[in-house]
Amino acid sequence: MQFSREVLDAFPGISVAEGVLRSVHVAEAHPGLAALREAVTRELQLRYTLEQVRDDPVFRAYRDFFWSAGVDPTKTRPASEALVRRILAGKPLPRINTAVDAYNLASASSGVPIAAFDADLLHGDLSLRFARQGEQFLGIGMKAPVLLGENQIIMTDAEDIIAIYPYRDADATKVTTGTTTIHIVACGVPKIEEERVVRAYLTCARSLEEYAGGTASAPQVSP
Repeated sequence: MQFSREVLDAFPGISVAEGVLRSVHVAEAHPGLAALREAVTRELQLRYTLEQVRDDPVFRAYRDFFWSAGVDPTKTRPASEALVRRILAGKPLPRINTAVDAYNLASASSGVPIAAFDADLLHGDLSLRFARQGEQFLGIGMKAPVLLGENQIIMTDAEDIIAIYPYRDADATKVTTGTTTIHIVACGVPKIEEERVVRAYLTCARSLEEYAGGTASAPQVSP
């Protein structure tokens, strides 16, 4: 992935680990995911209380990044923290399909937001840059596009914005039951060690291989 010089200067220590999972077979459900949900839930309940999540250094690093990027993390939670809070509050996680459910659980367990895209719908190389004032983005679950501000960081392919980094992916490139190749991006920010980002990618890749089939590539770390 290419990082703009402006992003690197503003956020030293930012990193991603990415790779591709090929020949996947995404289904609506998998019986083994229930056991994985229970295991992740138990793990998180032993690790945190809802009150402790706010002061955890991993989640704090992502919230600090959000503030710097013009996003209020008390209203729009970093993806991994939102999942953890939902689990600790006893609320069921959304059940989308085997791939999305698997990488959501990997994100909750690792604390690292994970983006995933239908690789066949991407165009060219991926980049991370600041948005331009007035650019529009339609994310998964949005009814209408939103206007972006200049301090928001976005992930793009050669043609379109594919994510607001690191919390919402584009609707146009989302993973569905028709997806056969998945591009995974584990999203790091300053104060998050590169090793943790790589581990999150590996956890996600193993989970996807188990519950959606296919074979994952080794992670590529950028910048």
